[in-house]
Amino acid sequence: MPPVPPPSLPILQVAGVSVRIEAKAILTDIHFAVASGQVCALIGENGAGKTTLLRSILGVQSLQSGTIQILGQPATRQLHRLGYVPQKISFDPDLPLRTRDLVDLGIPRPFWRWRPPDPHAVAEAIHAVDGEGFANQRVGRLSGGQQQRAVIAHALARKPKLLLLDEPLANLDFASANHLVQLLGRLAKEQGISIVVTAHDMNPLLPILDQLVYLVGGRAATGSVAEVVRTEVLTKLYGYPVEVLQHHGRLLVLPENPRQGLEIPCYAHDHD
Repeated sequence: MPPVPPPSLPILQVAGVSVRIEAKAILTDIHFAVASGQVCALIGENGAGKTTLLRSILGVQSLQSGTIQILGQPATRQLHRLGYVPQKISFDPDLPLRTRDLVDLGIPRPFWRWRPPDPHAVAEAIHAVDGEGFANQRVGRLSGGQQQRAVIAHALARKPKLLLLDEPLANLDFASANHLVQLLGRLAKEQGISIVVTAHDMNPLLPILDQLVYLVGGRAATGSVAEVVRTEVLTKLYGYPVEVLQHHGRLLVLPENPRQGLEIPCYAHDHD
């Protein structure tokens, strides 16, 4: 059996990662670490490098430099420790695939030998996402929030140490997004799963965030929310003056020059 890593070892360690695609710099010298049970958000607009960084962790994007480790080993050797929820999944409403069937498909099995379904593991993953109410429903006929939880249960069935989610809040209504955020926080705290989630807007995730990787043009400011979302830090990252404001518990990042407004996201949630 492989040696058990010490408790202090980060689940995910990204060190000096740079990526170039067709001679274009996509990521530049990215550093951050995620400990057991922490939630980390990769925040940025389209083209900021979020997807490339996620693909790098998944081992499907080659690095120009730097290393990515999971539990102290190269990430490509530890993919069995990783669960992944992609951004866009569509299910035909008439597909005869129930939630419990989808979850069962997530349980690793040797390809050379058939194994029967594992009802206990399936029930455990469904319970983790509060999915008992739709466990026997066809996945294609679930609401958007229920489908997202079903796909997360599918990823949890392999009992990952690290869970990656690409824009899980996209296209969800406020209630479903809030429920999902609470679910992710609970998974991190109760099961000790490290969670990395990409998003355009940090505000819905603020109650559960431990780490923030704020990406602008492939460069990043990393640390806690309090360390990163500061006027002086983001001004340096953007390369021109910005101001950080707080309004009713939300964070807004605004340019000091209104003519630059199209270049910078205003991170505020529209719902009370």
